[in-house]
Amino acid sequence: MSAQISAKQVGELRAQTGAGLMDCKKALTEANGDLEAAATILRKKGIASADKKAGRATSEGLIDSYIHLGGKVGVLIEVNCETDFVAKNDDFKQFVKDVSLHIAALNPVCVSREEVPAELVEKEREVAASQAEGKPAQAVQKIIEGKLNKYYSTVCLLDQPFVKDDSKSVQDVLTEQIAKLGENMKIRRFVRFQLGAE
Repeated sequence: MSAQISAKQVGELRAQTGAGLMDCKKALTEANGDLEAAATILRKKGIASADKKAGRATSEGLIDSYIHLGGKVGVLIEVNCETDFVAKNDDFKQFVKDVSLHIAALNPVCVSREEVPAELVEKEREVAASQAEGKPAQAVQKIIEGKLNKYYSTVCLLDQPFVKDDSKSVQDVLTEQIAKLGENMKIRRFVRFQLGAE
């Protein structure tokens, strides 16, 4: 027997996830009224939805800036989407602002792992290998991969824990926005300025 789903429950799930009313109701029905399970269901569907949109062209978007209090740190960012309708959407604009704030706070080097210069990856691999000396051969590769993943989470924007909710990565937040707004989005590029830094 399925649980009765109240409008209050649907409203709570919608506020928590930003998903549509009908999607929230279906997820709650599937989860027998369990809010946490329903949120997980919506998240999985959002990831699947975002994966389907990944190949679509992103030729619209927004260039925005963020200057941290005191004018000592500034960020210029380009985030692309499919249509100017979404580019003008308040949720999209807030997402761009939040990512700018994140970049100002955590100082990533690049957007994704593919953009990390090969020489930096090789240098990190060598450091990790030297730290793993004396360990069993099968463990060495796992240690190196683990240290590289940790390195990526410090230098790659998409791999970093999101500054406003460190239980999610920036990639997770981007995926949620794609699912919520129904369009492919891409953080194209950014530059971070810091007074006195080279």
